[in-house]
Amino acid sequence: MKIKYYLILALAISLTACKSDKKETIEIEAPEKEIAELKITPIEHAAMVLNYGGKTIYVDPTGGKEVFEKFSKPDYILITDIHSDHLHLNTIEALDLSNTKIIAPEAVYELLPENIRSITATMINGAKEDFKTFSVEAIPMYNLRKEALHFHPKGRGNGYVLTFGKERVYISGDTEDIPEMRTLENIDKAFICMNLPYTMTVESAADAVLSFKPKQVYPYHFRGTEGYSDVEKFKSIVSNKTKSIEVVQLNWYPNTKEN
Repeated sequence: MKIKYYLILALAISLTACKSDKKETIEIEAPEKEIAELKITPIEHAAMVLNYGGKTIYVDPTGGKEVFEKFSKPDYILITDIHSDHLHLNTIEALDLSNTKIIAPEAVYELLPENIRSITATMINGAKEDFKTFSVEAIPMYNLRKEALHFHPKGRGNGYVLTFGKERVYISGDTEDIPEMRTLENIDKAFICMNLPYTMTVESAADAVLSFKPKQVYPYHFRGTEGYSDVEKFKSIVSNKTKSIEVVQLNWYPNTKEN
């Protein structure tokens, strides 16, 4: 009987010890990873400032240093073409470029002074580059109409598709409704030019947008030799054809009347 008793006692002690040695596991739910938000600030005409993930990107900066004093100094500058409403050397040279990388077509690079060339990465149409915070694909931009071919020959300038996380942003630069634009895919935001005689009509711009179907389209660069293009007409054409594309109108000409 004593042997049976000791066996039962030993078994009880063993079970108690097992329970006490077992470590309690507490599951802590990991916080969701914060998704950076893209902030867009129009400056004028083709110039804008993009902020994403703590980085500041100037696109076609013009208008003088004073225009950009309220922004952080640029981590990147994106230039689309050689014309002064896209490449404005006086503005660029006046900026603090101490930690800046410039992204530009080769034709722009050739016009830059040596000290700025040293911080410039050139991209040809079709090239893709990863700049850590975002990636860039250079898209052709050129004229189709015979009378306008001399304004923007194919291969000289770049439009761009910028990818911020999962968001794809298209910046047209100076172009008409070229096949390369119409075949773009998965564009979240599209900045589309529309001014004569240099780029295209609002009808052509709307038709192109309806073809590649961005989630949002921002009419910009719409001042031509005869005044401002009718962006309300552009919005009406797009909105009457589809409800899946949001037309976003920003103030691209803060110092003048738009229409």
